[in-house]
Formats: sequence, C-alpha cells, structure tokens
Amino acid sequence: MKRYLNYINGEWVESSSKKYAANTNPATGEVLGEVAQSTQEDVERAVQAAKAAQKSWRLVPAPERAEVLYRVAQLLKERKEELAQTITKEMGKVIEEARGEVQEAIDMAYYMAGEGRRLVGETVPSELRNKFAMSIRVPVGIAGFITPWNFPIAIASWKSLPALVAGNAIVWKPASETPFIAAEFVRVYEDAGLPKGLINLVFGSGSVVGNAIVDHPEIDLISFTGSNEVGKQINERAGGLLKRTSLEMGGKNAVTVLEDADLDLAVDGIIWSAYGTSGQRCTACSRIIVHEAVKEELETKLLARIAQLRVGDGLDESIDVGPVINRSSLEKIAQYVHIGVEEGAKLLAGGEILTENGLDKGNFFAPTLFTDVTADMRIAQEEIFGPVASIIPVKSLEEAIEVNNSVAFGLSSSIFTQDINKAFAAMRDLDTGIVYVNAGTTGAEIHLPFGGTKGTGNGHRDSGVAALDVFTEWKSIYVDYSGKLQRAQIDNN
Repeated sequence: MKRYLNYINGEWVESSSKKYAANTNPATGEVLGEVAQSTQEDVERAVQAAKAAQKSWRLVPAPERAEVLYRVAQLLKERKEELAQTITKEMGKVIEEARGEVQEAIDMAYYMAGEGRRLVGETVPSELRNKFAMSIRVPVGIAGFITPWNFPIAIASWKSLPALVAGNAIVWKPASETPFIAAEFVRVYEDAGLPKGLINLVFGSGSVVGNAIVDHPEIDLISFTGSNEVGKQINERAGGLLKRTSLEMGGKNAVTVLEDADLDLAVDGIIWSAYGTSGQRCTACSRIIVHEAVKEELETKLLARIAQLRVGDGLDESIDVGPVINRSSLEKIAQYVHIGVEEGAKLLAGGEILTENGLDKGNFFAPTLFTDVTADMRIAQEEIFGPVASIIPVKSLEEAIEVNNSVAFGLSSSIFTQDINKAFAAMRDLDTGIVYVNAGTTGAEIHLPFGGTKGTGNGHRDSGVAALDVFTEWKSIYVDYSGKLQRAQIDNN
C-alpha cells in the first residue's frame, strides 16, 4: 500500500503524530493508500524551512527562478498521463478532463516562466529635475496555500507558480481527498531542481493543519480556494494578523439562452458546464435562464442529451460523468433535490443516487434537471456542487440579467444570443468576474484573471498577470542625482 509523507525542507518525512488516514477511490471504494496526518509542530517545521529558503531565493534573479518553472513544464508534459490517472483515481473526474487539468498546469508553468523576464513595474517622470522615479515588485515572503480537491493540480499550479517566480516560499495544505496528486506535483518541483525549503507539503485536516497555517505569524499571506463559509472564517482570523488573503469561494453560475440563440450550441454548452466534473466546479452551470419562447424546445433537446450521458468510473474512456467526491457530497446533493421538489420545482431528469450496474460501491448521482424554477428557490440560490441544473424562464434580456445577478456569488456567467447589441449589454451588466458569449460557464484560460465578485472572492485573482499582484508587494524608488536636497511638492507650499 502506498504511503505518502510530508515534504519539508526538501525531505519526505513522517508527521510528528505518526498517524495516517486512508485515501479512497470515489468510483470504486478501493483504498489507494495512506497519507500522513500532521500536527501544528509539522507546520512549524515547514514554516521555518520556508523562511530560511526564501531569504536566498528572493535574491535569485527572476529569469533564473523561471528556469525552474520551464523544467516543471517539461516534466509535467512527460508525466501527463500518469498524473491524469492519479487525479481520476483520487477524485473521480473522467480521464479526458483529468488530462485537460494537467495540461492547465503545463500551460501555467510556461506562462509564469515567461513572466520571470517581465515582473514589470513602471518608470514615471519625477516632478523634480535630476531625479528618477520607478516602482518594482518584490516578494511578499511566505505563502500559505489551502487548496481544494476538485482541481487538485490546476489550482495548485495557479498559486504555486506565480508565487515561486515572484520570489516567495510556500507552505501547502492540499485537500484531504486528493493528497497523492499533491505529492506527485511536489515531486515534479523536486525533480526540476527547485531548491529545498521553497515548497513544503503538509498533509492533514483543515481544523489542525489549515488553522495552523492561517494563524502562524510568520506566514505572510493565505491563498485559499474553497467554500464561502470557510473563506470568511479564514479572512476574519488572518485579518486580525494583518495578513494578506486571496480567496476564491465558489459560484452559482448561470447560462442565459435568449430567443434568438443557436439552441444546439446552447445545449452543448449547458451539458458540458452542468455535468462535466459531475457539476463539481466552482464555475459549473447550475442555473439555465431561458427565454420563455424557446423554453420547451430547449428542455426537449436537453433531456435527449442527458439521456445519452454515461455514468461510471472515469478511467473508462467511454464515460461522460464520474462520481462525486464522497458520501457526504452524495447525500447533500440528494437533499437539495428533495428541497427542490418541496419548493415546487418540476423534476425532469435524474434526481437519484445510482447503485445499479456496478455503481453501488461508488458515489454516483444521476445527471439531474429541474424546470419551472423561480429565482428565489433555494436550488436557484445555494451552491449544490453536484450534477444538478435548474431551468428558470424569463421574458426578456433585462429580466435574465436581473435573475443572473440575484445570487450571492459572482464567478461566471454565459449568454447565448446572435444579437451583438444584446451580447454587449450582457457583457456590461452581468455581475460576474468571468463572462462567456456563446459558450458555457467553464473553460477559463490561464492568461486571463480568474475570480469573481460578491461572495465569490475578496477582489484578488488567480491566473494571468493579476496573480502576481497576490504574491508581490509594490516598492516605489526615488533616485535623486542632483547633488542637493530637493523637497517634493508635498513638502513645499
């Protein structure tokens, strides 16, 4: 049986507790191996290793730091299939999606390596003669990561690659459900020649390891992706230490289908966005806002496609929808279906835990579709995080935008229309950090910022150049070569 240890100061080491927890395959119930269960003492060791390593890493020129990232990209390419298989075994997404997730990390590694030759500041004219003014980026210090299980290597790459190229060190607690892919990602860094102490992996629970990372006074920032509830708690505690936080906390995303939309294209986008990754994406489509003129036709087309979806073990290349992550999630999704029926929504498809045809050992939920949902129903307001989508009829674009914006989250939105005027109005008025036109709610690209408004986050972004703003501080520099003391305008009349 595989046993995974912590990685601290360039060494694979046991936790101080000497305790381990089982890691299981959500499709089969098979025990894949064991993972260390760490303590506050282990976090302390990781922080001290990171602190020592960052002192010298910040002095390494950024283009030289980037060379490590290029090697990371190459190793990820070489190990792509092995890593994808690990993702599918641990969290259940179909193998095609797992390969795509590893590709996301590859793309991010190349992109952030390129930023090593930029990390741009700016030069500006001084208000005084014989004086030079500029700003530069400097590393924050030690970054604490708390990452989720649904994109265990992609999200880790969004955070770790910009952090390292900017000159920081890392203490990382991955999700308890996906420890093995975290360890394999760290092995890539190790084999790429990343100096010891710069990335430290500490396995364990959020209540022990996560809290220790958030509360540690020598960790300078927390980058968290997870639930809104936990994110708020992190922000409150970290704020008391004047610690920077970057929070990405989910979504309640909608696809809007107007009366002039290409319905076949809209169905393609909805099926992929709602049922890909079994609906376990923060960008998943859980609401379908449709103009009443095409509601029935869209329902008919969606039902035909849902009936064709094959549910099973994601390692099978023919499968479309894998399991959800665990029994707790399975029961939560079933409870939301019950709530939807009680609220008066009409269940068109799915709505049940699947146990036949060999699915009884895993955590499988049927792709589910509700209709005649109103915007104020709980199933239209709360994040379900499963393969459940709700059709909400509207009479106009204006009503569609109002419904889209009526939830507490603001991550991703989508509109299908062939009217350019309506498309541009939607791009302006949809209150989300990401907007798609004639595509689903998923599929963000790594060179643009990823994140959202309202309850989705706290204003920071993963991916793109914006990610560097999380992991750098601005330093303003003035060079006076006049040979005399010159007072700036703030010090003059």
